[in-house]
Amino acid sequence: MTRSAITTTTATAPPRLSLGRLLTWGGFALLLIVSPLVFTSNLSITMLAQMGIAIVACLSYNMLLGQGGMLSFGHAVYTGLGSYVAIHALNAVSAGRWHIPVSLLPLIGGFAGLFFAVLLGYVTTKRAGTTFAMITLGIGELVFAMSLMVPEFFGGEAGVSGNRVVGQPFMGISYGPARQLYYLIAVYTFISVLLMYAFTQTPLGRILNAVRDNPERVEFIGYNSQRVRYLAFIVAGFFAGIAGGLGALQFELVTAEVVGANRSGAYLLFTFLGGATFFFGPIIGGVLMVIAFVLLSELTKAWLLYLGLVFVFMVMYAPGGIASLIMMNLRVAAHGKFARIAPHLLMLLVASVVMLLGAGALIEMIYHLQLNRAMGDEVRYLGLTLHAASAAHWAVALALFALGAGMLEWARRRYARVWGSVNAEIEQTLKRQQEAAA
Repeated sequence: MTRSAITTTTATAPPRLSLGRLLTWGGFALLLIVSPLVFTSNLSITMLAQMGIAIVACLSYNMLLGQGGMLSFGHAVYTGLGSYVAIHALNAVSAGRWHIPVSLLPLIGGFAGLFFAVLLGYVTTKRAGTTFAMITLGIGELVFAMSLMVPEFFGGEAGVSGNRVVGQPFMGISYGPARQLYYLIAVYTFISVLLMYAFTQTPLGRILNAVRDNPERVEFIGYNSQRVRYLAFIVAGFFAGIAGGLGALQFELVTAEVVGANRSGAYLLFTFLGGATFFFGPIIGGVLMVIAFVLLSELTKAWLLYLGLVFVFMVMYAPGGIASLIMMNLRVAAHGKFARIAPHLLMLLVASVVMLLGAGALIEMIYHLQLNRAMGDEVRYLGLTLHAASAAHWAVALALFALGAGMLEWARRRYARVWGSVNAEIEQTLKRQQEAAA
């Protein structure tokens, strides 16, 4: 089959707009609209806005990782440079040099991300696999170094600040209040998510999946795999720039941190935790990213350790991310067998909570002894007061951890046996249905 035939076949058979899709997108839009009406505090609305930005950024990263199999260590280059261009555009509007509505500034960030993706992506996508990852890492470090060497554009260590409240309010909208800015971010989030999903249904999106799975076969049927990667890289850069532009409006300050390796690593980590193999996985990852960076970091100084432990456990037991766990159980539920695994899932959850309680107590006491020994031995943990110098408290924490770990291993083995049995029955049922249909 020729390339034109494949393209024609794919293009002439678009997915129909089903009731399920309408309900899904309608529910997503309703969630974006209602969320600030339920969570009304300024902190909650700010977190919701950051979640929208993180969702766009993680989804744009997943166009490379999940859809194209391109492990990038420098995606923050495109979100960060989009932020810088957007904040400079905002300052130009404030100075009266440009006459652009504030609501369009994220698009400027998007086109900036697209421009830098065109500029850097051609070299980056020349290779795939490990070589691609190393090139992105090098470019990320190069841009971060330039952020300290070119203060005229990057603002040095202080960064570049701006003021999003410029000009006369339109119908009372000035984007000064957090709620007004949230709804602007929500509109961009919804449209961006919709467009990125539409991209997965295009011939380019389908061929990108083929390049991920078998680039040699794609070359054999007449496609240039490097060109496919390059085009996808450009599209991802555009949406990354939109996320950066939204971030510039949200924080009104852009520093070198936005192009650093830590930000790129965060996109990778939370996209993986959410589930890179499913479209909605990075949405979960974006929400978790804000919860970790805003809430968890305020609750404990050991939040990075907790995050690392969660990542290790996910790699060991659920490499498909949270989205894969959801889809696996939905498949079982669709065949009416979820009641058989539900008790074992509950036991896994209880065992995990017990183990985490013990592990958390141990970690908090260790951190207190290392960092705050001069402030006494009292440690506040989940509303309780622990004494880091008390052997009894250490013993209880160790006992909880050991008990939870033992329960978790016992529950995991029982769950694995039941899960295997249930899935074998499902496969047999599907096979009989196929035979009957034939």
